[in-house]
Amino acid sequence: MELKVGLTHETSITVEDSNTAIAYGSGGVRVFATPAMIGLMEKAALELADQYLPEGQTTVGTLVNVKHTAATPVGMRVVARAELIEIDGKRLVFKVDAADEAGPIGSGTHERFIINLEKFLQKVESKLTGRA
Repeated sequence: MELKVGLTHETSITVEDSNTAIAYGSGGVRVFATPAMIGLMEKAALELADQYLPEGQTTVGTLVNVKHTAATPVGMRVVARAELIEIDGKRLVFKVDAADEAGPIGSGTHERFIINLEKFLQKVESKLTGRA
């Protein structure tokens, strides 16, 4: 099987104190944090891509354009969905959305790039050896 436009994947989480705006430092309210919602959307896209990539390859997130439109209280389940809408070489574009048990809470787009994991990690490690 191969990556192709139209593929979808969902992942979910139950909101806990550890993923609230207060815990993330992104707000002062005990509701699902925007960074946590974005992370869940990215996870859906990552898991979708990883199912179809050969061993040794994965993806890294490079762009997120998302609106968070409704608050979700602690204890409620959130489902994030990613749909692959464009493939441009190693660049993958996903339509992402999230909903809680009461309805939609966010949507937008997310881009990821396919990488060779070993080469990527070597490049990252080389940053440490180049520091003074």
